[in-house]
Amino acid sequence: MACIPFIDVAAMTREVWPAIENDYLECLLSGRYIGGSPVESFERAWAEYCGAGHAVGVANGTSALQLALTALGLGPGDEVIVPANTFIATAAAVVHAGATPRFADVGNDTLLLTPQTLRAAITPRTRAVIVVHLYGQVPDMTGLQAVASDKGLLVIEDAAQAHGAQWAGHRAGSFGAAACFSFYPGKNLGALGDAGAVVTSRPEVADRVRALANHGRVHGSAHYEHEFVGVNSRLDALQAIALSGKLAFLEEWTQRRITLAARYRAQLRDLDLDLVGIDPLARHVYHLFVIRVAERTQVQAELGRRGIQTGVHYPVPCHLQPPLRRYAHGPMPTAERAAGQTLSLPLFPHMTNSQIDAVCDALADVLRHRNAGAKFAEVQ
Repeated sequence: MACIPFIDVAAMTREVWPAIENDYLECLLSGRYIGGSPVESFERAWAEYCGAGHAVGVANGTSALQLALTALGLGPGDEVIVPANTFIATAAAVVHAGATPRFADVGNDTLLLTPQTLRAAITPRTRAVIVVHLYGQVPDMTGLQAVASDKGLLVIEDAAQAHGAQWAGHRAGSFGAAACFSFYPGKNLGALGDAGAVVTSRPEVADRVRALANHGRVHGSAHYEHEFVGVNSRLDALQAIALSGKLAFLEEWTQRRITLAARYRAQLRDLDLDLVGIDPLARHVYHLFVIRVAERTQVQAELGRRGIQTGVHYPVPCHLQPPLRRYAHGPMPTAERAAGQTLSLPLFPHMTNSQIDAVCDALADVLRHRNAGAKFAEVQ
């Protein structure tokens, strides 16, 4: 069997390159790499796509989270609720902003934050919640926003895996006080390196994020006048050109992901594994296609021997990571159980139906041998 990669970033770049080549090379040879019209153009387009008033391009998704938290006034003494099963950057951004992460468990079906798990995590010190749209699915924003409103909490979206995802017809990026996106190359909308954005409909938040990301300079001030102690976290022009070009393909690529995921679900539903649930009000954009399976490590190894690359997102919940354990306040049973079961299968827009079929056939064969009691090492 030919190797089936987990993702093919180069295929997306090859498809978009003819559309961006002239602009990219013109910018490359001009020497004007910081800011300018390419960045401004992408920011306008991305804000419009998300259904928000403003987008501020920044250096990466982690910076987007930290800058949004700081711009919203969150810091020492404040608790920010974070799902336990997210990438460490979500919680680390809270720590870097000077606030305290407060971990919450997730629902067993979708592995997303729920109104119930959010409410259970709230304390008198809680001031905000970061809602993570994990794997490409927006959770129950109706219920989560109701709880947040009742308790006076700011809602921040971690939409790093959810470009174009929707809840009840509204896109990720349109719900919270601010939303944070990563454009890491492997994302559904990926740059040619690191990049990110903060999206918001609050102009004062956008202005402050922009200033904080540019060494604390406020728009219109002199180059060496600084209103805040900021950082250097700017989206560069070359990445903005690439992102603008790929944005034109995003809906087409997203529909392909959804079609491929449906093919997976149809072939895997009768196997000895669990599929992560989809809420009927959600448009899942499948940044990742995740299953839950017993003996995950062995199953992954057997698929690897057959040339099928897979991933694990994420093997250690945040509250059990050594630098974050001091913030843990108890077990997170669902997140901890899922951490030992989740397996991400190959999925990317240029994947073929035959590749999906090959993955499903291999997985079915591996599970049959497991259930028959065969030693994994003997599976051919």
